[in-house]
Amino acid sequence: MTEPSAPPPPSDGLITAGRRNVRALAHAVSHPSHAPTPLFADAPRRWQRLLPYAAVLALTATLLPVTISVLANDYAVPGGLAGAIAAAQTLPLLMIGHRPLQAWWIIFPADAVGSLFLLEGLGKGEIWPWSSPVIVGYLFLMLALALRETRRTLIGVWLVTCLVGLLLGTLFPAETDGTDVLMIVLSAVVLVIGGALRERGDVQRRLVEQETISEAERSRRTLLEERTRIARELHDVVAHHMSVITVQADSAPYRVGGLSPEVQDEFASIATSARESLTEMRRLLAVLRSEDATGELTPQPGIDRLQQLVEATVRAGVPAELSLSAGLSDPGQLPQAVDLSAYRIVQEALANVVRHAPGATTRVSVTSDGTDLIVLVVNGPAAGRTAPVEASGAGGHGLVGMRERVRLTGGKLDTGPLPDGGFRVAARLPIGAKDSPSP
Repeated sequence: MTEPSAPPPPSDGLITAGRRNVRALAHAVSHPSHAPTPLFADAPRRWQRLLPYAAVLALTATLLPVTISVLANDYAVPGGLAGAIAAAQTLPLLMIGHRPLQAWWIIFPADAVGSLFLLEGLGKGEIWPWSSPVIVGYLFLMLALALRETRRTLIGVWLVTCLVGLLLGTLFPAETDGTDVLMIVLSAVVLVIGGALRERGDVQRRLVEQETISEAERSRRTLLEERTRIARELHDVVAHHMSVITVQADSAPYRVGGLSPEVQDEFASIATSARESLTEMRRLLAVLRSEDATGELTPQPGIDRLQQLVEATVRAGVPAELSLSAGLSDPGQLPQAVDLSAYRIVQEALANVVRHAPGATTRVSVTSDGTDLIVLVVNGPAAGRTAPVEASGAGGHGLVGMRERVRLTGGKLDTGPLPDGGFRVAARLPIGAKDSPSP
């Protein structure tokens, strides 16, 4: 017993696909793919934006009288009719700067109908079905289409050009001299070249957009990394204060006599809360710690270590000198957050000098007016060849890190180049600021 054979494939598969493609091409040819904007609407200069209009105006002004002359003299078309045909074939060229497909809707039917009026006066030596001005104008129209429309639209336009040209050549074989085929070949060449230029421009534009997005993401990532790094460093500062609170609360009943049981319980509660806070901070630090984070178990540096930092910079080939106000070099004179921020700002500034201005004379000044700590790092022009610019500083992220540290303490930062080619970094950090400002 034979098995039932599989049902035959539908016979209308290719027909359906063909109809679908024809409908897609017809829609592409009848619907512009872009808004009616000028060709160089995004050009930065005005003369560049006006250039397509000037070129189109010159082309139309040239082709209109030439077309009238060719129709009247070479094909014996009456003057009024020659002017009407020439106007229909050339004046819509004024639209190709912003509406090339709409211009094609007018020009190509005018070219096809106009070729029929050339038959009566057609003599030896005249080309048909397309005259010379028609070919020139049509190629410029194809170029404008290729620079603006999609590939499907260009294919549809070219197929219509082929169909009409071959139809005219078939209906009047004795009159045609091969210009129908010539128009097909030339229009295909122009469409391919113009389409390639447009697609190349689209690819470059998308690359620029992607680079802009990538740069924004890179800047955002750098900022987040620097904020995380600062948070890790400030852990030691806050942990120190919390440890002091714990010790003071635990030892208060022994240091202060005559405390009531309620007060002793209150101190015990304070010590317990402080220890719990320290535990939570350690967990937070574990979340913020990155795989390449190093040196987190060492004491955080401060202004008292600036002299060592400047000496290391001198050994790196940068003649630097430090000016430090009396009393600032003693530990404990400043809030720890300000002390650490001042050191990191000087560190980042000197690292930038080593990278971007090798050999430049550099002056570091740290002073206090009683309410603010003023940090100033000024370098002259580079004495040697400048190294390539890097995205981040030594252990930090350059100006990004400086801005975040100044923002943390509620201070102000001023950076910028100097007239002599040097660079200036000036930070003002409030000494009395205990809490960081709201972001």
